[in-house]
Amino acid sequence: MKAVKLLIHGKVQGVGYRRWFEKEAIALDLKGYVMNLPTGEVEAVILGAEADILKIIRHSYVGSLRAQVSRIEQIQLQDFPNYHEFTMIR
Repeated sequence: MKAVKLLIHGKVQGVGYRRWFEKEAIALDLKGYVMNLPTGEVEAVILGAEADILKIIRHSYVGSLRAQVSRIEQIQLQDFPNYHEFTMIR
């Protein structure tokens, strides 16, 4: 089990990115959340198998149809939050 926080930069708000990310995370059986930040980025905390986390990070550079991701910051989390599902915070 691994836990990572992602800060996703670019045109990622108002383009269906969070909904897309939520569907991808649920399909990979990841736990955590995704939410918009007031600064224009999207934040995601994901917990799961390392291979699945790497897969969603690779897919996240493409994202939803209208998204334009410029970069993704990855922060390894030492403390594993106790999430039981994946949710999109509105």
